Amino acid sequence: MEFDIVLQNLKKKIYHPIYLLQGEEPYFIDQISDYIEKNVLADAEKGFNQTVFYGKDTDPVTIAHSAMQFPMMASQQVIIVKEAQSLAKIETLAAYAGKPLSSTILVLNYKYKNLDARTKLVKEIKKNGVIFTSKKVYENRIPAWIENYLRQHNFTITPQASQILTSYLGANLSKVANELDKLIIAVKDTSQISPKQIEENIGLSKDFNAFELQKALGEKNVIKANQIINYFGENQTLNPIQKTISNLYFYFSKLFMYYFLDDKSDRNVAAALAVHPFFAKEYILAAKKYSPTKLYEIIGILREYDMKSKGWKVSTMVDKADLQKEMIYKILH
Repeated sequence: MEFDIVLQNLKKKIYHPIYLLQGEEPYFIDQISDYIEKNVLADAEKGFNQTVFYGKDTDPVTIAHSAMQFPMMASQQVIIVKEAQSLAKIETLAAYAGKPLSSTILVLNYKYKNLDARTKLVKEIKKNGVIFTSKKVYENRIPAWIENYLRQHNFTITPQASQILTSYLGANLSKVANELDKLIIAVKDTSQISPKQIEENIGLSKDFNAFELQKALGEKNVIKANQIINYFGENQTLNPIQKTISNLYFYFSKLFMYYFLDDKSDRNVAAALAVHPFFAKEYILAAKKYSPTKLYEIIGILREYDMKSKGWKVSTMVDKADLQKEMIYKILH
């Protein structure tokens, strides 16, 4: 079942006796589980009818025994198993899942992986409950996710601002949502989030960030690229070398991919490289400034400095800021 459908049904008070919430992305699992924990029972009912277990501290027998109890002075009881991926012999819950109590809502939070679909437990839950699989949202999809999240809160965001946030926060949806919630509260005079507001409220420079570094390198703007990398060296907590390398690796990999596209129109470039259409032309112009051979060399440089940043053939006395500067020099020359 899809995330939106699960939440819509819960809001309509359409409940099922068992929810298996599994998958790589914990954000969506937490959203569903937290909604059930906060909204199914009234506050006065929770004391006797809501129980939270942790997988590493309990066992299937205890969970099944609790699930078979009837609610007290309420129509339902809620049992939430957090960290269910740590629950030993979880498959023994299949017996309960085959005949669940209709007045119990059992929620299994099975994060970072999926249960084997061939097991009896999964088959029984599929028959009598809900299975939601939370798929990882990759970094190239985060700008669109940010736009959609803000749209639901009656806000918009400029393409540049969403790229700045993505470059800084990566694909950690919980972290992204938390920062967006802060922005929504802080921004009062407009309904659109801009780079300036991000700088004022989150502390990320609108001029010296990973997105602007990519742009400077794409334009082969040596002065601007060096200004940014010097700023990174002075602010390494916000701009660690590993994050810089990761961002640049994806950027130059996309420029390299451009040369293998049959259709090099703006629309197809945006779709094939998974970039916002607003930036398609920038990627096309940047790709033309680097030959395929140079791009291949740059990807090698990034891999080399990734290893150096972890201590490979480099003295521990070498400053990470100096490594970043050296890496950018090699990219540009």
